[in-house]
Amino acid sequence: MTATGGGALRRASTQRMFGARGWARKYEFRLFVTDLVVVALVMVGAHAVRFGWDPFIEVTGEDSPAYWQVTVVVAALWVLALGWTRSREALVLGHGPQEFQRVISASWHTFTIVAIVGFLTQLHVSRGYLLFAIPLGTVALAVYRAAWRAWMHTQRDRGELLAQVIVVGPMLTSQQMIRRIQRSRRAGYSVIGACLPAGHRFVDADMQGVPLLGTLEEAAEVAKRENAEYVLLSGTDAMSLRESRQLGWELEGTGIGLIVAPAMVDVAGPRVSMSPVEGLPLLHVDIPTFDGGKYYLKSISDRLIALILLMFGAVPMFVVAAAVKLTSPGPVFFRQERIGRDHEPFAMLKFRSMYMDAEKRLEALREQQRAEGNEVLFKMKDDPRVTPVGRTLRRFSIDEVPQLINVLKGDMALVGPRPPLQSEVEQWEDARVARRQLVKPGITGLWQVSGRSDLSWDESVRLDLYYTENWSLAGDLIIVLRTVGAVLFGRGAY
Repeated sequence: MTATGGGALRRASTQRMFGARGWARKYEFRLFVTDLVVVALVMVGAHAVRFGWDPFIEVTGEDSPAYWQVTVVVAALWVLALGWTRSREALVLGHGPQEFQRVISASWHTFTIVAIVGFLTQLHVSRGYLLFAIPLGTVALAVYRAAWRAWMHTQRDRGELLAQVIVVGPMLTSQQMIRRIQRSRRAGYSVIGACLPAGHRFVDADMQGVPLLGTLEEAAEVAKRENAEYVLLSGTDAMSLRESRQLGWELEGTGIGLIVAPAMVDVAGPRVSMSPVEGLPLLHVDIPTFDGGKYYLKSISDRLIALILLMFGAVPMFVVAAAVKLTSPGPVFFRQERIGRDHEPFAMLKFRSMYMDAEKRLEALREQQRAEGNEVLFKMKDDPRVTPVGRTLRRFSIDEVPQLINVLKGDMALVGPRPPLQSEVEQWEDARVARRQLVKPGITGLWQVSGRSDLSWDESVRLDLYYTENWSLAGDLIIVLRTVGAVLFGRGAY
């Protein structure tokens, strides 16, 4: 075995993912038990709220069962639906929105089945009972799943609950794949080595710790020898279709999975469909569109939610406004020109968090940032221009709340790319960056829940472009929920 830089093979996790004693089976069983408990408590609670504690009250209709029987049947159906939608599948746990989307899908299927059975049998199950149980139960399931996910993230940060992967393919694409996996440790993969074309080795400094275990032709044997759980094929330009298929055959019966990374990156699942042609799986990628029904629905729902939040938040906003006004001279609100959809400028609102001479001191601080390597996006962890009250507002993103007014006016969305300054736009050298402006900028977004100010410029752009081309209403909901966690813990905010 050879290793670049002489690095030794290091295992990130001592426990395998699959198998009778694998962590996946144990974790899936824990989810099953907690699914059962949560659904049972919700259904019993819904019965108690709607009918009191009398379990023998009957459903309206001839020869109708008692509601306790309906409660048991619906609870069992719900738990089965959570399994049928594969919401407990190890591959979707701990990363991405699929787990929560499948939980919502299971709840919807449960409601639909009960409604259809009630219609066909003329059993008049209380709508209030169902409308209380299903939405409340869905929220409860999502909350406890989020708690389990937080625990899983803690374990993965410690190097546990990871699947051990060997990356196989050309040098450049393998490097890019390894970097992405290393940046997304919580996705559940740990690279234990790589197989490159004969005579090739990694040349980048950040790859020096990745062991080079063999050549492409030796990939299957290397995976068996190193007890890997997956072989990740990072590209096929160095391997023919026949060789790729041969690799799959060699892994048969070994318990080692094969992952094939497509050449096109940053494309979400809903835009991808597959059709086989002569045994060759062809990926069809829908061209992104930036108008239509879902955009109108997003705009209407954003404005309605912003209006409701402003109504309920009026008193807290007044308290914050008073704190800003009484602790430093200047206006309550800070208005700044930002660039919105289709490069239209608008005045973005914030609670003022800086002293009045902040703009005069900006250039000197910007020069300091340039000296540290940040050429476009200005950010400073201990910005001396921020007031004491403003520091608290920024830490918990309270200064962003007035942007709900921008959402109500239609300048912004609740979720979207970060709204740039005109000075930043003028420094964009890569034309692809301008694609961020094809949708409305948002109060929160992928950049917000993935680190906020801790992100590099390139990573912020990549996340914004991914959102622009792949957003969905369900994805927006997941981002909003993740934003709540990011705000409560003040991650990446300064």
